[in-house]
Amino acid sequence: MKGSKTPQAKPAASRKHTHRVTLRDVAEHLGLSQTTVSFVLNNSPLSSTIAKQTQERIWAAASELQYRPNIFARYLHTKRTYSVAVLVPDIGDEYSSVLISGIERHLADSGFIYMVLSHRGIPEKVQNLPNTLMDRAVEGLIAINTPLDGQLSMPVVAISDITQGQGITHILIDNTTAATLALRHLHELGHKKVAIFKGPKGNGDTDSRWSCLLKAAQQVGITIAPHLTVQLGNHPVRDKHTMSEYGYMAAQELLERKKDFTAIVAFNDGSAIGAIRALNDAGLQVPRDVSIVGFDDVVQAAYAIPRLTTIRQPLLEMGQIAAKTLLDIIHEKKNFPPEIVLQPELVVRESTARALLGK
Repeated sequence: MKGSKTPQAKPAASRKHTHRVTLRDVAEHLGLSQTTVSFVLNNSPLSSTIAKQTQERIWAAASELQYRPNIFARYLHTKRTYSVAVLVPDIGDEYSSVLISGIERHLADSGFIYMVLSHRGIPEKVQNLPNTLMDRAVEGLIAINTPLDGQLSMPVVAISDITQGQGITHILIDNTTAATLALRHLHELGHKKVAIFKGPKGNGDTDSRWSCLLKAAQQVGITIAPHLTVQLGNHPVRDKHTMSEYGYMAAQELLERKKDFTAIVAFNDGSAIGAIRALNDAGLQVPRDVSIVGFDDVVQAAYAIPRLTTIRQPLLEMGQIAAKTLLDIIHEKKNFPPEIVLQPELVVRESTARALLGK
């Protein structure tokens, strides 16, 4: 017909495939064997025996044809899923989110994927999740403040010491140094009456940090009085209270008992920020009337009003070390030390100042 145009075939790169592109498709497109293509696309150690130019052709073709590996087929062939799991009490809390960020950074270039599951401390979930993960054939587990107890049939790295079992590597902070840094800083500023926010029941650092605070107080010459100690409830929270809300309530409880303290050592930054709000609401100023020290050094600590003095935990590094250690165990099938202990650091900002004379 006059004026009509014959349809032109689309270039290979722009065609949309109506079926999933397989290794066979890539191999036929290149005129290579499926074995050669499989070695390269699966990053097999034998891929190093294949010419670099051929490897580049294979990767280019995989991109052009929009090839995606069939994970299920890969599992059937290798019996591996290249996946790990991360268990947390609460995905949304700042402590866990920074650790997960560190885990993600290390896993990004490792060929492994990860899933994050929150148990919120519900005993049935904590008990059943390992079986659920084994059903999904994950190759390893990172447990953050998760009270697992028993023999697990997969490599496990725990951030905290409440995950129990044989062959587990624990990533821990040096709580002795952390407690000493916090109390020595306040003592040097002239504070003698220091209140303590004891960590929530069930938190991996609560008991260790509390015992370390008691020892450090004796060393620096500060008395920790029972009426100046408040525990922050249960962890993780099932009644929807945040750490900041717990800190707010703990400061209110201290003020209701008697205001005879000049400083507070909070369990973490969230509870410290909540305490600052409670003190302000009561007509007190931080640090003029009360100095406050937090723990962790989450992002918000540097932007609170006033900016929070805190004990910095290298959370990002802890997450990266946990991921690296887990993959090393998976790949090398060897035992690692039961503990990897990292050092904290005192970060002095605006929430601490010299105690007023006479207090």
